[in-house]
Amino acid sequence: MTAIQERLYALQDTGYRDFTAKLTPNVDPDSIIGVRLPAIKKLAKELKGSDEAAQFLQSLPHAYHEENHLHAFLLNEIRDFDEAIRRINEFLPYVDNWAVCDSTRVKAFTKHPDRALSCIKEWINSDHTYTVRFAILSLMNNFLGEHFDEKHLDMVAAVESEEYYVRMMVAWYYATALAKQYDSAVKVIEDGRLEKWTHNKAIQKAIESYRVTDEHKAYLRTLKRK
Repeated sequence: MTAIQERLYALQDTGYRDFTAKLTPNVDPDSIIGVRLPAIKKLAKELKGSDEAAQFLQSLPHAYHEENHLHAFLLNEIRDFDEAIRRINEFLPYVDNWAVCDSTRVKAFTKHPDRALSCIKEWINSDHTYTVRFAILSLMNNFLGEHFDEKHLDMVAAVESEEYYVRMMVAWYYATALAKQYDSAVKVIEDGRLEKWTHNKAIQKAIESYRVTDEHKAYLRTLKRK
């Protein structure tokens, strides 16, 4: 057992391990230690910039689910854009569940939106489920504010996938877009450009959001497809 694995086991919560296994049914239960995310984030902050962290980031694939979370949190702390992209491209092929994917929120993207968008355009066309999900997640987190462009809505609407975790991400993206860029996003919903399940899920999630006005929610209800 490595030193980092020992540190993760020292943080183990067996009850949380069972909870995690239910949340991520496609992850091998034997690979789940059971460590709460705040504890893993704290460990990442302790390790960042160290030789131990650098060695860990090179030791793919990891044996444990929590090691993948730790890897994601360490990536988030990398400030150099080129290094962040290199590390992300190394890591994405090994991401095999929504939880680790959604933990990867790279701070370096905020300082280099144009370069980040170029990478997102490549990732969104991947054949790998969680690479596509990561691309859409990155658009949602970084490009629904000052860097928003209606072309981003087109990019996500063009994604064709039978994968549940991709379709759910598309719905989540559009629900968030309806909260932040309503006038643009609602046109895609009105035009029925998303497949039926994703369309209705996006509306459902928007209606559940406190960031969407009651007036907009009432109108969105009329756009549900039967």
